[in-house]
Amino acid sequence: MKMISRFKNQKVLVLGLARSGLAAAKLLHQLGALVTVNDGKALEENPMAKELLSMGMKVICGHHPVELLEEEFALMVKNPGIPYSNPMVVAALAKSLPIFTEVELAYLISEASIIGITGSNGKTTTTTMIANVFECAGRPGLLAGNIGFPASEVAQTATASDVMITELSSFQLMGVKEFKPHIAVITNFVASHLDYHGEFDDYVAAKWKIQEQMSEEDFLILNVTQELAKELAKTSKATVVPFSVTEKVDGAYLFENQLYFKKELIMSADEIGVPGLHNIENALATIAVAKLSGIDNQAIKEGITRFSGVKHRLQDLGTVKQVRFYNDSKSTNIQATQKALSGFDNKQVLLILGGLDRGNAFDELLPDLQGIKQLVLIGEVAPRLKELAEKTALPWVMADNVAEATELAFNLASADDVVLLSPANASWDQYLNFEERGDEFIQTVEKIKGEQA
Repeated sequence: MKMISRFKNQKVLVLGLARSGLAAAKLLHQLGALVTVNDGKALEENPMAKELLSMGMKVICGHHPVELLEEEFALMVKNPGIPYSNPMVVAALAKSLPIFTEVELAYLISEASIIGITGSNGKTTTTTMIANVFECAGRPGLLAGNIGFPASEVAQTATASDVMITELSSFQLMGVKEFKPHIAVITNFVASHLDYHGEFDDYVAAKWKIQEQMSEEDFLILNVTQELAKELAKTSKATVVPFSVTEKVDGAYLFENQLYFKKELIMSADEIGVPGLHNIENALATIAVAKLSGIDNQAIKEGITRFSGVKHRLQDLGTVKQVRFYNDSKSTNIQATQKALSGFDNKQVLLILGGLDRGNAFDELLPDLQGIKQLVLIGEVAPRLKELAEKTALPWVMADNVAEATELAFNLASADDVVLLSPANASWDQYLNFEERGDEFIQTVEKIKGEQA
């Protein structure tokens, strides 16, 4: 890594821990910064804070004292999940204190080139698919970022011969200033996280920061199936490489069920290892990255064909008595569930749907539910979904939780049917997160497999 000196003897406040905060604090300490850590979890329940304390850092836990900012900090490094409405952040902004997220630190020290991937849906799948292709090509691609590997941690051991394949959330991108990937991908723009960002335009602006520092020597891969992306492309200094499932473009595109890059046939859409139109889009973005990175077509095809999905993202869990199970717990909004359904024949789908009631209407999902074999409704929003199903004559049953829903769906299924957990809602009414919800689905499928063995 680059042992930069800009933070040496500078007072830096790390706000919020978790894995990214821990990595940022350790890195800054190594770079000679005078680190103060502030985390909301009490010290006695906070092994990360104890570890940093043992390393000689100042640690304040259990609350966020705004008066702490009376100290002359040069920088705040904020956990991405902490909103800008947080009193500590508001006070920092009032003092014109620079606020970074740890991906900015990763960029500043990284010897490796960076591929950055963001978007509302599909970014984890695309990130992992790109890494798969790099692996098949024998190229050193390191997964990093929002996918569970703090970028500032990965960057410390990355070399100039490596490439960091980095998933980036809108939360992370709001805290970058100099960050500049050589290749950036934006999979799509769909209204999401508006409880954090406020307005859709603000959310888009956060995503668009990925290309802010890019020049014409860098490549910005955009999904021009969306008109918004076409308009934004006109404002970027980067070299835009489009991809589309609806038209031939000067980049990656779908035509007559074949995937092309700049008129060169790469592979058939039927060879993609995961179903759905959205995964064709993910594959096109991957092809664009790979071709720009000098990877040959055979490795691209092999990497995409072998790709079998990411946990909780349309994850294939196998078959029991010719009934296939797919875990798409990550689908926490309507658009993600629409994309999941596009890969199946509705008359063979038993869909587990529901979760946290945010008060939104589901009218835009109705066309995608037509002909569905069975809805299994869960969570706080289930009564409203039931009313919608009754009005539109869609078959429904209610379940108390994912485990019960999975058992019900399996008992109602026939050979060649699909039991799909794609809730279109957040999980927080019943589960800590979408991972816990998906894990319950996985565990129930394994239980069914055992019972039917």
